[in-house]
Amino acid sequence: MLLRILILLFILVESTKLYADDIPVIVIAPSKKAQSISTVGTTVTVLDEKFFKNTNEMFLGDVLSGSSTSINFFQNGGAGTTSGIQLRGLPKRYSTVYIDGIKMSDPSNVSNDFDFNNILTSQISRVEILKGTQSSVYGSGAIGGTVNITTKKGKQGFHKDVGYTTGSHGTHNLNLSLSGADEKNNFYVGVDRYQTDGISQVRHNDEEDRYRNNSLVANYSHKISDKLEFETSSRVAETYLQYDALDAGSAFAPCNPCSNTEEEDGLRASSNVSLKYSPNDQFNNKFTLAKSHTKRVYQATVNSGNNAKDTFIGDRHALLYSGNYNFNLDNSVTFGLEREDDQVGRNKDVAGLDERHVYVNSSYFDVQSRLSKNIYATFGSRFDEHNLAGTEDSHRASFAYYLFDNRLTKLKTSYGTGFRFPSIFELYHVDSGYKDTVKAENSTSFDFGVEHSFLDLGLDLDVSYFKIEYDDTLEGWKKDGVYKTLNHPGNVRAEGVELVSKWKKSEMLNFMFNYTYSSTYDGADHDNINKDATSFTESEMVAVPRHTFNLATAIKLPKYENLDLILNTKYSDSMRDYGSGNKTFNDVVLDDFLVNDLSMKYNYLNSYNLFFDINNILDESYETRDYYNQLGRTFNFGVKKSY
Repeated sequence: MLLRILILLFILVESTKLYADDIPVIVIAPSKKAQSISTVGTTVTVLDEKFFKNTNEMFLGDVLSGSSTSINFFQNGGAGTTSGIQLRGLPKRYSTVYIDGIKMSDPSNVSNDFDFNNILTSQISRVEILKGTQSSVYGSGAIGGTVNITTKKGKQGFHKDVGYTTGSHGTHNLNLSLSGADEKNNFYVGVDRYQTDGISQVRHNDEEDRYRNNSLVANYSHKISDKLEFETSSRVAETYLQYDALDAGSAFAPCNPCSNTEEEDGLRASSNVSLKYSPNDQFNNKFTLAKSHTKRVYQATVNSGNNAKDTFIGDRHALLYSGNYNFNLDNSVTFGLEREDDQVGRNKDVAGLDERHVYVNSSYFDVQSRLSKNIYATFGSRFDEHNLAGTEDSHRASFAYYLFDNRLTKLKTSYGTGFRFPSIFELYHVDSGYKDTVKAENSTSFDFGVEHSFLDLGLDLDVSYFKIEYDDTLEGWKKDGVYKTLNHPGNVRAEGVELVSKWKKSEMLNFMFNYTYSSTYDGADHDNINKDATSFTESEMVAVPRHTFNLATAIKLPKYENLDLILNTKYSDSMRDYGSGNKTFNDVVLDDFLVNDLSMKYNYLNSYNLFFDINNILDESYETRDYYNQLGRTFNFGVKKSY
């Protein structure tokens, strides 16, 4: 069946007229293939190397929270605590994350999702955020979208970089790197040491919860011949976190100060080895062997009176093949085969190692074609087989259409189906007796947008409407007297409007404004599935505000060309959350908040980049999850130097 589809698509592409004279320079990879952003019908946000060079943020999650629309970042406390990105109003388990092309979810997590709490920006050169269902290319979990992260690579010559930041709460961050490249070799080695005394994770006390992060990123590639290239990359993050424990009554202990702080020792590591084979300019192949490893050890401190350890180990091994055939500059097909094996170990030091294992076999293809001078199309399908949850297929079609030959107005639309296989926890841990009946969640996604450039005003606008629905949701429900993971018949919906605007008022003043309206309905989170929700805390998705906006104002002073000022303003509407600060755990509504940050950068002697930040200028008290503190007013100072 797959072969027949590929043959038909080959005939379609070969019969299409060529229009290759106006391919723009800017490219992205929403189909696992570099292509012009002008040809993409999917809503995409790209943060490039220049962006990361200029940002003063130390953690990637903080960068993403204000960088675009429909990106909701939450964190359970200060630096290093549990965090996540929610795309288009869906929980974080419905967005996949890739680093250097390798899937980064943690099999030992309850929902097999990814935690953004340990990625430092000094390691990153580029991030691409693809919104809407991407399962036809990225498989299970890519219902809300996909985040593609690329770590730094070497550049021609030999380079040394150093950066140091210090700030409030005893924060220090030191990063060093060596990199270089010649005609055949490319390498990058970077190390980070981040530590902070921290703030209290929860609002019922004021003791400090410390965090430490030691990270290493290393990449190397070697051009064996004109047709064959070897590349490898590795990333390791060793972390230590103090966090606040729950009391025996299943609510936070009402003490101030508290001595019931617990600890987490963490290790996140990933590596991959690839061979690229290109027999000619049209045909490219890549074979990859990848591994990721996560280990989290939770241990109470002596003061808590509980010294028991709880260990979680997650391993993933993947064997990947991807190919790309370019029929011409305007038409190509990408295809691949994948095998992923996930394994989990729990409670090694308490009750013996409880190991579980699942695997998935996948195949996919994605065709990009220029149907006419101003119309670009993408068609793709993916077929996955889970050894316990069965088979799933997903499909996507997208179109980009320029209304006029001046290419100032672009219409874009995409439609796709997606799925999420149950995690190992959902299959085994809640109740293994039901693992043979639990199946994947299924989704549909649609969006439509308009992009237009007003050249005379220096203004770019991008407006999109989106709607995502999924059912067969995996939830913990009471059956036979105990809680079990079951597929729930309730339907979950998220729809909204996204606005992105960039206005270059003058050489001295620039604005970037983005706004998101989100309307969500959580039909899988009601005790009575036959009753429509009637209140905010019954119907809305958790931790999704109705209105959000971000405004970045960039200022250059006429007499100080080397000084840059950026004022960032973020507003988040009130939102529903699960109640954590009360014994009843009734749902709560978190208040709206408005936060302002000021960043100042100065280039000294064209060699040293000095910066000074004031975050949360007005010392706003707010929460992104119930009962968990966020940073008040803080100050950071740093310097960056390249040799």
